[in-house]
Amino acid sequence: MPESNLQSSIAKLEKRSNSLRKKILKNPSAKKFFTKSTLLAYDLRQRSSRLLAGAGLVGSLLVMPMSSSPTIPTEINQPVSSDLTNQQKILGNLQELIPHQPAKLSPDSAAKVESLVSENTKIPVKTTLDDQTLNHDVGYIGFEQHLKRYPGDSLGGHDDLQEAGMHLVLVPLVTSPMILRTSPPRPTWKKKYYCVVQTLYLPNWEKDYRQLKDWYAFRKMLVVNPVNGNAIVCDIGDAGPADWTGKQFGGSPETMQYLDLNKGPKKGLVLMMFVDDPDNKIPLGPVNY
Repeated sequence: MPESNLQSSIAKLEKRSNSLRKKILKNPSAKKFFTKSTLLAYDLRQRSSRLLAGAGLVGSLLVMPMSSSPTIPTEINQPVSSDLTNQQKILGNLQELIPHQPAKLSPDSAAKVESLVSENTKIPVKTTLDDQTLNHDVGYIGFEQHLKRYPGDSLGGHDDLQEAGMHLVLVPLVTSPMILRTSPPRPTWKKKYYCVVQTLYLPNWEKDYRQLKDWYAFRKMLVVNPVNGNAIVCDIGDAGPADWTGKQFGGSPETMQYLDLNKGPKKGLVLMMFVDDPDNKIPLGPVNY
């Protein structure tokens, strides 16, 4: 078939496909089904990315130059990843240690993950800290809004990701038991990198609310994207999201951008752990491997 006729046929098929899609999506049930299917397809692409990332890791091993005087491992199980970057080490091992769906890690898996991440990021992390633990260590994170940094701050004052919108108040409403806040107010520079966790669903949240809200408010967390190994330190700025959203965590626009989860459904599976930083020496922001 001549190229011009082929292009014409493709254009007609695309036009007909778009027309049929619009008719189908007028039905509420059909629209719900296709929306769910789109998210499923995105999940499949994420899993494909995991496989490709793993393949890339293997590729880096294959093209790595041989040492002039190679050493022979004395043990069969001796690792041969000493020349890999710390990010590659996390990427290559984390996907084998954590489930590919929201979950609470077993004590054995948690210990291995804590050791892997702490060693390669130089940031001490824990899934349980001061006897506190979240309902999920692995879960879906969603895109949150900007927080106001000072009175009169507007969306136009934020250079990046203005499509995220902004909270209508300077700080989250303190009257709601779902919102976290301490006194004195949080410094404005912290509002760039914040995360959201489901404290409201902790088994003892309602009973011990007064104590727990102060412990969790602005608690530092490390978030790791297991698809690309990107990691970022943020602090807890809000409680949520609601269970019905299908997400277990939330992240500020800047947090989600660094994790490379600010596109498409703006959602992705991450690892979330407490940062053990009693002296407040670890800064917020992207982890520099």
